[in-house]
Amino acid sequence: MSPITSAEIHLASRPRGWPTAENFTLARVDVPPPADGQVLVRNLFMSVDPYMRGRMNDVKSYVPPFQVGQPLEGGAVGEVVESRAEAIKPGQVVLSTRGWREYFVADARELRVVDQKVQPLSLYLGALGMPGMTAWVGLKLAELKAGDRLFMSAAAGAVGSVAGQLAKQRGAFVVGSAGSPEKVKMLTDELGFDAAFDYKAGDVRRQLAKAAPDGIDVYFDNVGGDHLEAALWSMREHGRIIACGAISRYNDEAPSSGPRNMFLFVTRRLTMKGFIVLDWARETPAFLAEVAPLVASGQIRSKETVVDGLARAAQAFLDLLRGANVGKMIVRL
Repeated sequence: MSPITSAEIHLASRPRGWPTAENFTLARVDVPPPADGQVLVRNLFMSVDPYMRGRMNDVKSYVPPFQVGQPLEGGAVGEVVESRAEAIKPGQVVLSTRGWREYFVADARELRVVDQKVQPLSLYLGALGMPGMTAWVGLKLAELKAGDRLFMSAAAGAVGSVAGQLAKQRGAFVVGSAGSPEKVKMLTDELGFDAAFDYKAGDVRRQLAKAAPDGIDVYFDNVGGDHLEAALWSMREHGRIIACGAISRYNDEAPSSGPRNMFLFVTRRLTMKGFIVLDWARETPAFLAEVAPLVASGQIRSKETVVDGLARAAQAFLDLLRGANVGKMIVRL
Protein backbone atom coordinates (compact mmCIF):
# COMPACT_ATOMS: atom_id res chain seq x y z
CA MET A 1 0.00 0.00 0.00
CA SER A 2 1.01 3.61 -0.47
CA PRO A 3 2.29 5.39 2.66
CA ILE A 4 -0.53 6.76 4.83
CA THR A 5 -0.58 10.11 6.57
CA SER A 6 -2.85 10.29 9.59
CA ALA A 7 -4.20 13.15 11.70
CA GLU A 8 -4.04 12.78 15.48
CA ILE A 9 -4.66 14.89 18.56
CA HIS A 10 -1.70 15.58 20.85
CA LEU A 11 -1.58 16.94 24.37
CA ALA A 12 0.04 20.33 23.80
CA SER A 13 0.31 21.30 27.49
CA ARG A 14 -0.96 20.16 30.86
CA PRO A 15 -4.16 21.89 31.99
CA ARG A 16 -4.32 23.87 35.21
CA GLY A 17 -7.89 23.71 36.42
CA TRP A 18 -10.36 23.52 33.56
CA PRO A 19 -8.78 22.42 30.25
CA THR A 20 -8.96 24.74 27.25
CA ALA A 21 -8.55 24.28 23.49
CA GLU A 22 -4.94 25.49 23.85
CA ASN A 23 -4.07 22.26 25.72
CA PHE A 24 -4.58 20.27 22.48
CA THR A 25 -3.05 20.35 19.02
CA LEU A 26 -3.82 18.61 15.72
CA ALA A 27 -0.79 16.91 14.17
CA ARG A 28 -0.16 14.90 11.00
CA VAL A 29 2.12 11.87 11.11
CA ASP A 30 3.25 9.13 8.73
CA VAL A 31 1.87 5.70 9.60
CA PRO A 32 4.29 2.81 8.92
CA PRO A 33 3.10 -0.39 7.23
CA PRO A 34 2.25 -3.24 9.61
CA ALA A 35 4.99 -5.73 10.50
CA ASP A 36 4.46 -9.42 11.13
CA GLY A 37 1.73 -9.90 13.75
CA GLN A 38 0.43 -6.36 13.29
CA VAL A 39 -2.58 -4.71 11.65
CA LEU A 40 -3.36 -1.31 10.16
CA VAL A 41 -6.67 0.14 11.40
CA ARG A 42 -8.78 3.10 10.28
CA ASN A 43 -10.81 4.43 13.19
CA LEU A 44 -14.55 4.89 12.66
CA PHE A 45 -15.60 6.14 16.11
CA MET A 46 -13.67 7.30 19.17
CA SER A 47 -14.68 7.97 22.74
CA VAL A 48 -14.07 10.90 25.05
CA ASP A 49 -14.48 10.12 28.74
CA PRO A 50 -14.21 12.02 32.05
CA TYR A 51 -11.33 9.83 33.32
CA MET A 52 -9.13 11.30 30.58
CA ARG A 53 -8.94 14.56 32.55
CA GLY A 54 -6.91 12.84 35.28
CA ARG A 55 -4.48 11.42 32.73
CA MET A 56 -3.66 14.97 31.61
CA ASN A 57 -2.00 15.61 34.99
CA ASP A 58 1.56 14.44 35.54
CA VAL A 59 0.68 12.26 38.51
CA LYS A 60 0.80 8.54 39.14
CA SER A 61 -2.57 6.79 38.95
CA TYR A 62 -4.10 3.49 37.88
CA VAL A 63 -3.20 4.36 34.27
CA PRO A 64 -0.10 6.24 33.05
CA PRO A 65 -0.46 9.99 32.41
CA PHE A 66 -0.64 11.32 28.88
CA GLN A 67 2.66 12.76 27.69
CA VAL A 68 2.99 16.31 26.35
CA GLY A 69 3.68 16.26 22.62
CA GLN A 70 2.28 12.74 22.22
CA PRO A 71 -1.13 11.54 21.01
CA LEU A 72 -3.87 11.02 23.56
CA GLU A 73 -5.47 7.59 23.95
CA GLY A 74 -8.96 6.25 24.51
CA GLY A 75 -11.52 3.75 23.33
CA ALA A 76 -12.04 3.47 19.58
CA VAL A 77 -13.80 1.26 17.05
CA GLY A 78 -12.07 0.84 13.71
CA GLU A 79 -11.94 -1.17 10.50
CA VAL A 80 -8.92 -3.29 9.64
CA VAL A 81 -7.34 -1.97 6.42
CA GLU A 82 -4.35 -4.31 6.22
CA SER A 83 -3.37 -7.30 8.34
CA ARG A 84 -0.21 -9.33 8.81
CA ALA A 85 -1.74 -11.32 11.67
CA GLU A 86 -3.48 -14.65 11.09
CA ALA A 87 -6.22 -14.03 13.66
CA ILE A 88 -7.47 -10.75 12.18
CA LYS A 89 -8.61 -10.19 8.59
CA PRO A 90 -9.00 -7.01 6.52
CA GLY A 91 -12.53 -5.67 6.74
CA GLN A 92 -13.08 -6.87 10.31
CA VAL A 93 -14.02 -4.34 12.99
CA VAL A 94 -11.88 -4.09 16.12
CA LEU A 95 -12.02 -2.38 19.49
CA SER A 96 -8.85 -0.65 20.71
CA THR A 97 -7.50 2.02 23.05
CA ARG A 98 -5.97 3.94 20.12
CA GLY A 99 -8.47 6.74 19.85
CA TRP A 100 -7.71 10.39 19.05
CA ARG A 101 -6.25 9.45 15.63
CA GLU A 102 -7.42 8.46 12.16
CA TYR A 103 -5.10 5.49 11.48
CA PHE A 104 -2.78 3.38 13.59
CA VAL A 105 -0.70 0.21 13.51
CA ALA A 106 -0.84 -2.16 16.49
CA ASP A 107 -0.06 -5.71 17.49
CA ALA A 108 -3.04 -7.99 16.97
CA ARG A 109 -3.06 -8.98 20.65
CA GLU A 110 -3.93 -5.39 21.58
CA LEU A 111 -7.21 -5.52 19.63
CA ARG A 112 -10.56 -7.24 20.10
CA VAL A 113 -12.63 -8.23 17.09
CA VAL A 114 -16.31 -7.29 17.50
CA ASP A 115 -19.50 -8.31 15.74
CA GLN A 116 -20.20 -6.00 12.80
CA LYS A 117 -23.91 -6.84 12.93
CA VAL A 118 -24.23 -4.69 16.06
CA GLN A 119 -25.35 -1.26 14.87
CA PRO A 120 -24.41 1.44 15.41
CA LEU A 121 -20.83 0.27 16.02
CA SER A 122 -20.45 3.13 18.50
CA LEU A 123 -22.42 0.94 20.95
CA TYR A 124 -19.09 -0.75 21.67
CA LEU A 125 -17.93 2.54 23.20
CA GLY A 126 -21.15 3.09 25.15
CA ALA A 127 -23.79 0.69 26.40
CA LEU A 128 -21.82 -2.37 25.22
CA GLY A 129 -18.43 -0.90 26.06
CA MET A 130 -16.58 0.52 29.03
CA PRO A 131 -19.44 2.78 30.29
CA GLY A 132 -21.99 -0.03 30.12
CA MET A 133 -19.67 -2.44 31.84
CA THR A 134 -18.90 0.19 34.49
CA ALA A 135 -22.64 0.42 35.20
CA TRP A 136 -22.97 -3.37 35.34
CA VAL A 137 -19.98 -3.85 37.67
CA GLY A 138 -21.11 -1.03 39.97
CA LEU A 139 -24.54 -2.57 40.46
CA LYS A 140 -22.93 -5.97 41.02
CA LEU A 141 -20.73 -4.54 43.78
CA ALA A 142 -23.75 -2.79 45.30
CA GLU A 143 -25.53 -6.14 45.50
CA LEU A 144 -28.60 -4.40 44.14
CA LYS A 145 -31.81 -6.38 44.54
CA ALA A 146 -35.50 -5.96 43.74
CA GLY A 147 -37.11 -3.40 46.02
CA ASP A 148 -33.92 -1.42 46.65
CA ARG A 149 -34.04 2.35 46.26
CA LEU A 150 -31.17 3.69 44.12
CA PHE A 151 -29.94 7.24 43.65
CA MET A 152 -27.88 7.77 40.48
CA SER A 153 -25.89 10.98 40.02
CA ALA A 154 -24.92 12.14 36.51
CA ALA A 155 -27.84 9.96 35.47
CA ALA A 156 -28.04 11.33 31.92
CA GLY A 157 -24.41 10.44 31.21
CA ALA A 158 -22.91 7.36 29.61
CA VAL A 159 -22.62 5.32 32.82
CA GLY A 160 -25.59 6.70 34.72
CA SER A 161 -28.13 6.25 31.94
CA VAL A 162 -27.26 2.56 31.56
CA ALA A 163 -26.95 1.87 35.30
CA GLY A 164 -30.34 3.41 36.01
CA GLN A 165 -32.03 1.33 33.32
CA LEU A 166 -30.29 -1.85 34.49
CA ALA A 167 -31.44 -1.13 38.02
CA LYS A 168 -35.03 -0.79 36.80
CA GLN A 169 -34.69 -4.13 35.00
CA ARG A 170 -33.76 -5.64 38.38
CA GLY A 171 -36.79 -4.20 40.15
CA ALA A 172 -35.29 -1.19 41.92
CA PHE A 173 -36.84 2.23 42.53
CA VAL A 174 -34.51 4.66 40.71
CA VAL A 175 -33.96 8.38 41.22
CA GLY A 176 -31.53 10.34 39.03
CA SER A 177 -29.96 13.77 39.02
CA ALA A 178 -29.06 15.64 35.83
CA GLY A 179 -28.11 19.14 34.76
CA SER A 180 -31.13 20.44 32.83
CA PRO A 181 -34.92 20.14 32.68
CA GLU A 182 -34.59 18.43 29.28
CA LYS A 183 -32.33 15.73 30.72
CA VAL A 184 -34.66 15.23 33.68
CA LYS A 185 -37.59 14.73 31.31
CA MET A 186 -35.58 12.22 29.27
CA LEU A 187 -34.76 10.19 32.39
CA THR A 188 -38.37 9.80 33.44
CA ASP A 189 -40.16 9.80 30.07
CA GLU A 190 -37.70 7.81 27.93
CA LEU A 191 -35.48 5.78 30.25
CA GLY A 192 -38.05 4.81 32.86
CA PHE A 193 -36.57 6.39 36.00
CA ASP A 194 -39.12 6.68 38.80
CA ALA A 195 -38.06 10.24 39.62
CA ALA A 196 -35.40 12.75 38.63
CA PHE A 197 -34.37 16.31 39.42
CA ASP A 198 -32.21 19.13 38.05
CA TYR A 199 -29.34 19.59 40.47
CA LYS A 200 -28.83 23.15 39.17
CA ALA A 201 -32.37 24.13 40.16
CA GLY A 202 -31.93 23.98 43.93
CA ASP A 203 -30.33 22.33 46.94
CA VAL A 204 -29.43 18.72 46.09
CA ARG A 205 -30.20 17.44 49.58
CA ARG A 206 -33.74 18.88 49.56
CA GLN A 207 -34.48 17.74 46.01
CA LEU A 208 -33.27 14.20 46.73
CA ALA A 209 -35.35 14.03 49.91
CA LYS A 210 -38.42 15.10 47.93
CA ALA A 211 -37.77 12.59 45.11
CA ALA A 212 -37.05 9.73 47.52
CA PRO A 213 -38.96 10.52 50.74
CA ASP A 214 -38.44 6.98 52.06
CA GLY A 215 -34.67 7.25 51.71
CA ILE A 216 -32.25 5.28 49.54
CA ASP A 217 -30.44 1.97 49.90
CA VAL A 218 -27.81 2.47 47.20
CA TYR A 219 -26.01 5.55 45.91
CA PHE A 220 -24.07 5.18 42.63
CA ASP A 221 -21.67 8.11 42.82
CA ASN A 222 -20.36 9.69 39.62
CA VAL A 223 -20.12 13.22 41.00
CA GLY A 224 -18.85 13.46 44.60
CA GLY A 225 -19.10 16.78 46.42
CA ASP A 226 -22.59 17.98 47.30
CA HIS A 227 -24.18 14.89 45.73
CA LEU A 228 -22.29 12.55 48.03
CA GLU A 229 -23.14 14.65 51.06
CA ALA A 230 -26.82 14.74 50.07
CA ALA A 231 -26.87 10.99 49.49
CA LEU A 232 -25.44 10.34 52.95
CA TRP A 233 -28.34 12.24 54.53
CA SER A 234 -30.82 10.07 52.60
CA MET A 235 -29.16 6.70 53.18
CA ARG A 236 -31.13 4.10 55.08
CA GLU A 237 -29.48 1.75 57.56
CA HIS A 238 -27.01 -0.68 55.98
CA GLY A 239 -27.00 1.39 52.78
CA ARG A 240 -24.28 0.96 50.17
CA ILE A 241 -22.38 3.59 48.22
CA ILE A 242 -20.54 2.73 44.99
CA ALA A 243 -17.78 5.23 44.22
CA CYS A 244 -17.37 5.33 40.44
CA GLY A 245 -16.21 8.90 39.83
CA ALA A 246 -16.20 12.47 41.11
CA ILE A 247 -16.52 14.68 38.05
CA SER A 248 -17.41 17.71 40.16
CA ARG A 249 -13.82 17.68 41.47
CA TYR A 250 -11.75 16.72 38.40
CA ASN A 251 -10.78 20.30 37.55
CA ASP A 252 -10.19 21.60 41.08
CA GLU A 253 -6.76 23.19 41.48
CA ALA A 254 -6.78 22.70 45.26
CA PRO A 255 -8.20 19.86 47.36
CA SER A 256 -11.80 20.41 48.39
CA SER A 257 -13.31 19.72 51.77
CA GLY A 258 -15.00 16.35 52.12
CA PRO A 259 -18.62 15.70 53.08
CA ARG A 260 -19.41 17.13 56.51
CA ASN A 261 -21.63 14.22 57.56
CA MET A 262 -19.28 11.25 57.46
CA PHE A 263 -20.43 10.27 60.95
CA LEU A 264 -23.49 8.75 59.26
CA PHE A 265 -21.29 5.85 58.13
CA VAL A 266 -21.22 4.79 61.78
CA THR A 267 -24.74 5.56 62.91
CA ARG A 268 -26.39 4.05 59.81
CA ARG A 269 -23.88 1.18 59.36
CA LEU A 270 -23.07 2.22 55.80
CA THR A 271 -20.62 0.67 53.32
CA MET A 272 -18.70 2.47 50.55
CA LYS A 273 -16.77 0.69 47.77
CA GLY A 274 -14.62 2.13 45.03
CA PHE A 275 -13.75 0.26 41.86
CA ILE A 276 -11.89 0.49 38.56
CA VAL A 277 -13.65 -1.26 35.69
CA LEU A 278 -10.32 -2.36 34.17
CA ASP A 279 -9.99 -4.83 37.06
CA TRP A 280 -13.12 -6.61 35.83
CA ALA A 281 -12.06 -7.34 32.25
CA ARG A 282 -12.45 -11.10 32.83
CA GLU A 283 -16.19 -10.50 33.36
CA THR A 284 -16.72 -9.02 29.89
CA PRO A 285 -18.46 -12.16 28.50
CA ALA A 286 -20.90 -12.22 31.44
CA PHE A 287 -21.61 -8.50 31.04
CA LEU A 288 -22.30 -8.86 27.30
CA ALA A 289 -24.43 -11.97 27.84
CA GLU A 290 -26.79 -9.98 30.08
CA VAL A 291 -26.73 -6.51 28.57
CA ALA A 292 -26.40 -7.09 24.81
CA PRO A 293 -29.85 -8.77 24.52
CA LEU A 294 -31.43 -5.96 26.53
CA VAL A 295 -29.93 -3.36 24.18
CA ALA A 296 -30.89 -5.36 21.08
CA SER A 297 -34.51 -5.66 22.26
CA GLY A 298 -34.79 -1.99 23.19
CA GLN A 299 -35.29 -2.75 26.90
CA ILE A 300 -32.18 -0.65 27.51
CA ARG A 301 -31.96 2.47 25.37
CA SER A 302 -28.49 3.72 24.43
CA LYS A 303 -28.28 7.51 24.32
CA GLU A 304 -25.47 9.17 22.35
CA THR A 305 -24.21 12.63 21.51
CA VAL A 306 -22.28 12.33 18.23
CA VAL A 307 -19.74 14.90 17.04
CA ASP A 308 -18.32 14.64 13.52
CA GLY A 309 -14.62 14.98 12.73
CA LEU A 310 -11.36 14.37 14.57
CA ALA A 311 -10.67 18.11 14.54
CA ARG A 312 -13.66 18.55 16.87
CA ALA A 313 -12.59 15.85 19.35
CA ALA A 314 -10.94 18.25 21.81
CA GLN A 315 -14.03 20.45 21.91
CA ALA A 316 -16.19 17.35 22.40
CA PHE A 317 -14.08 16.51 25.45
CA LEU A 318 -14.39 20.04 26.84
CA ASP A 319 -18.15 19.95 26.28
CA LEU A 320 -18.33 16.60 28.09
CA LEU A 321 -16.73 18.10 31.20
CA ARG A 322 -19.35 20.88 31.11
CA GLY A 323 -22.20 18.37 30.85
CA ALA A 324 -23.22 19.24 27.29
CA ASN A 325 -23.71 15.59 26.33
CA VAL A 326 -26.69 13.28 26.68
CA GLY A 327 -25.53 9.71 27.15
CA LYS A 328 -22.22 8.72 25.58
CA MET A 329 -20.13 11.40 23.91
CA ILE A 330 -18.88 9.96 20.61
CA VAL A 331 -16.65 11.38 17.88
CA ARG A 332 -17.33 10.01 14.41
CA LEU A 333 -14.25 10.07 12.19
